[in-house]
Amino acid sequence: MEGKLLEMFEVGPCEDDYQLGFLIGQRFCSQIRSRLAGDLILQNQLLPFARTPHAQPLLKALSETNQKKFPRYWAELLGTADGSGVPVLDIILVNFRKEILPFISKTTMNSNADTTDDCSDVLIVGDSMAVAAHNEDANVALVGHTYLIKGKLSNGLSFIAYTYAGELPSCAFGLNSQGLAFTLNSVPPVEDEIVPAGIGRNFVSRDLLEATSTADALARIRSSEVSVGHSYNLIDIQKRMILNVETASKSRVSVHEVGTTPFFHANMYLHLQVQQVHDENSISRQKRAAVLPQGSKTDFLSLLGDTEDTKYPIYMTGPTLYTLCTTVIDLDERTLTIIEGNPKYGKVSHVFSMSSNELNLKLVNHAKGTHL
Repeated sequence: MEGKLLEMFEVGPCEDDYQLGFLIGQRFCSQIRSRLAGDLILQNQLLPFARTPHAQPLLKALSETNQKKFPRYWAELLGTADGSGVPVLDIILVNFRKEILPFISKTTMNSNADTTDDCSDVLIVGDSMAVAAHNEDANVALVGHTYLIKGKLSNGLSFIAYTYAGELPSCAFGLNSQGLAFTLNSVPPVEDEIVPAGIGRNFVSRDLLEATSTADALARIRSSEVSVGHSYNLIDIQKRMILNVETASKSRVSVHEVGTTPFFHANMYLHLQVQQVHDENSISRQKRAAVLPQGSKTDFLSLLGDTEDTKYPIYMTGPTLYTLCTTVIDLDERTLTIIEGNPKYGKVSHVFSMSSNELNLKLVNHAKGTHL
């Protein structure tokens, strides 16, 4: 399955955050409308639940909590809805999907229930290389429904964010003009570990795009009383440092600094002690990665392109989960590269330079494809 060419939209500085969201929504209205119409989790789970009396207190509390903590990003969300001409409720539901689904009665779940987002990362900071490589995996409905946002803020900061249609930038990966980048991995805490109506993960990652340092990024993560945990890979180009940060509700955070031993992270907690769902997919990928070579950037790409386990491959091609793209952040080259298709073949679609405040897109020959 081939998605559409990944488009980038440069936006800002804007007069306010609502306008930023409005312009994004307007620019990508067709992708947003198409994504929402074909999103079975939205259509068959979230919207029916949102129409029940049981859902109203949760939706009201989620909205109020996140609007109070992040009024600017809430305005951006509303602008995205208005700019794309879709109901605000739909945009709210897809942005809070992970915070809402645990509270939908299992008896109402059908075969289109949510599947854990299955991203994979391999990270290293050694003498000869410092690299973060990431597979962005999602429901197959997201194929062709993602785009890049290059945002310029009035304070001079710029960011680039890989964005799911209709969602805040970015629930996937991003970088900014301060030399900071991040990738994300979902993690599966059990229901008892989830706090209703906390801060949404999409709002935390949107906030990370504006972090000015690693310390600032960690402070932004720690200050958010989240509903559902997450795993953040924070990449600091200036300090040549990668941190894996695992979080859970009730302000629980664990930080692991990546060193010379390659660090593979799928979708289960590795160092924060949290009761979690036994995710066979994630466990299988973790075991497979442990036996594959991890001595070079080429090895990393081959690992992320591995399909040996046909039931739970690291590189996914459906029918439910699909690897949308792979990104490689090279701390020494100071680049973020996006690869389409299986990363072992290295077909590059975008390369961004992180060596200046402009986050320049290096020229890539799209017709022939550039290979790593």
